[in-house]
Amino acid sequence: MTALPILYSFRRCPFAMRARMALLVSGQAVELREILLRAKPDAMLQASPKGTVPVLVLNDGTVIDQSFDIMRWALGRNDPEGWLQGDDSALLATFDGAFKHHLDRYKYPSRYDEEPLAHRAAGVALLELLNERLGASAFLCGDRRTLADIALFPFIRQFAATDQPWFDAQPLVHVQAWLAGLIASDLFDRAMLRLPPWQPGDALTVFASG
Repeated sequence: MTALPILYSFRRCPFAMRARMALLVSGQAVELREILLRAKPDAMLQASPKGTVPVLVLNDGTVIDQSFDIMRWALGRNDPEGWLQGDDSALLATFDGAFKHHLDRYKYPSRYDEEPLAHRAAGVALLELLNERLGASAFLCGDRRTLADIALFPFIRQFAATDQPWFDAQPLVHVQAWLAGLIASDLFDRAMLRLPPWQPGDALTVFASG
């Protein structure tokens, strides 16, 4: 059997979620190594000293350690659903930048000396723009899911879950329906495979579509 690329991942990390979903939809099999953030394996740190997930190590030793780059690498090899047609750079930059900034300060107020509710309000202002966009189409870039939907939704899921009853009461009906549909999808279910933390010498876990 030809060696598979190795993906170091953490199940609950939104960056890792979107990378896993792109790998699945592309049909690119990888060896999945679940890690503990408090006990990162030496093999991962040798590949990517920055120590964040996801990290993809290709057969030739090339390391891809940014989630967007992993998504684009996988979809560049095979893109059966046309996800790259939704590679909206401006939208992605806004939500990986401003929205993520506000999300962190809302979800983890003890880490920041700032008012979390102000950041919640700023996050909602950005979601209102998405709500308007989703009022015109089922997904962010048209009538089917693309890279933009999968890239953004793990972070919006995290924002919603910070105070789910409050979020559910907001006038964001299109965002709420879009988010619920993606969470309920078979693709997300398969991406959220539960594994014990990887240790050297463990049997190979193949992560693949189908």
